Amino acid sequence: MSHEIVSTTETKMQKAVDHTLHEFDNIHTGKATPTMVENITLDAYGSSMRVKDCAAISTPDSRMIVIQPWDKGLLQAVAKGIQVANIGLNPSVDGGLIRVPLPEMSRERREEFVKVAHRYAEEGKVGVRKVRHDGLDVLKKAKLPEDESKRLEKEIQQVTDTAIAAIAEHLAAKEKDLLEVT
Repeated sequence: MSHEIVSTTETKMQKAVDHTLHEFDNIHTGKATPTMVENITLDAYGSSMRVKDCAAISTPDSRMIVIQPWDKGLLQAVAKGIQVANIGLNPSVDGGLIRVPLPEMSRERREEFVKVAHRYAEEGKVGVRKVRHDGLDVLKKAKLPEDESKRLEKEIQQVTDTAIAAIAEHLAAKEKDLLEVT
């Protein structure tokens, strides 16, 4: 049975890993994915909304994103939101749809994205280590018997190693994906 301190630490580390993976999803790999545009904000109905909250997003092929607003009156607002987001995409309105073709990525651009992925991975690892440090502080303040304290320290270290290995594994996959020319 795992101790409450270890469980809490593990949960916080998983959140740090999940955040890192979410950051990875936002990196453009040359393949169209809905996550590339879903969180872009636009002005709709007098407030700020995300694209995914007011439109259906699909990827008919690996080089195209198609956005279909549920309200046709939002076509121009969605297109403008994507342009203003300054993510290197140029949307075009086509009837009731917005087509967003992905430009070819140069080798230099791919390498820039690899550096961004490495930065996100390092930030994730730092977050995991901070959670470990906080968990060990809580453990020290708990005033547990020495043998149990040592055992829990080892468990926290194992959880830390697992979280860091997960980030490294996803980084390697993202790097491969970025450098793969389609």
